Amino acid sequence: MVSLAISISIVCTTHSSLAAKQGLPLPNQIISWVILALSLVVPLLSVTFLFQRLLSIFLSFMSSYLLLSTGYEAFFPVALSCLMFVWIFMEQEILVKQGSSFKQKLNCIDFSCSADIAQLRQLNLDDTRRAFFLVFFIVTAFFGTGNIASINSFDPASVYCFLTVFNPFVMGALMMWKILIPFILVMCSFETVQISAQISSKSLFLIVLVISDIMSLHFFFLVKDSGSWLDIGTSISHYVIVMSMTIFLMLLSGLAHWLTTKKIDIRRKKKPHTT
Repeated sequence: MVSLAISISIVCTTHSSLAAKQGLPLPNQIISWVILALSLVVPLLSVTFLFQRLLSIFLSFMSSYLLLSTGYEAFFPVALSCLMFVWIFMEQEILVKQGSSFKQKLNCIDFSCSADIAQLRQLNLDDTRRAFFLVFFIVTAFFGTGNIASINSFDPASVYCFLTVFNPFVMGALMMWKILIPFILVMCSFETVQISAQISSKSLFLIVLVISDIMSLHFFFLVKDSGSWLDIGTSISHYVIVMSMTIFLMLLSGLAHWLTTKKIDIRRKKKPHTT
């Protein structure tokens, strides 16, 4: 929360300084890079209980996203995070109403204790819904405020908190990180749903693989080899994006597992007293 408040202050002061033609203040630039670097470390300092860890992850990445936003798009991760909590509560309510023997209280779920979930049960129809929601939210996160194509025509004001000198490689890397942040929020929520339902993520990814294969077949038959270059390129890019979705989700799943289960203990262990 402190990081988010600092990010809001940095954005406001940077905008005022640039509007007054005074350039990017050096303290603002340093703090912006520090917040960006700590966005992957700060969540690991919190406890591994479900709500505390998820709130830490969401707030930490919101801070980085806010520094890379220029307007209303800064509210997108806020809305997406609220939607993810609704999804988590919805899945929990379904488990309770069904009287499932695998239901757990959300307040009692510890990511570190639920890290190694084996095949506790077989797949059922509800798992198809969970996998479909994952694909739906990933697509929503991808096209929520922009996609890969937006890097070619992005507003340079998005990176003014980090640098004002033209540097295509650094700017491109910052924009890629901005695009990845909503994906990380979705995958961390999916990790929570998977643990609360007590099913292996590998089993759910099999359903995701089937859904992505069906989508890839659909877009394969929509690939065009005639017409304008824009139509041809768009049809091919849609097919490539769907085909690479599974590998991309597996990599993000590993990152989400690391963010939710790992913990950095900065307290020194006390040495036992010898008598």
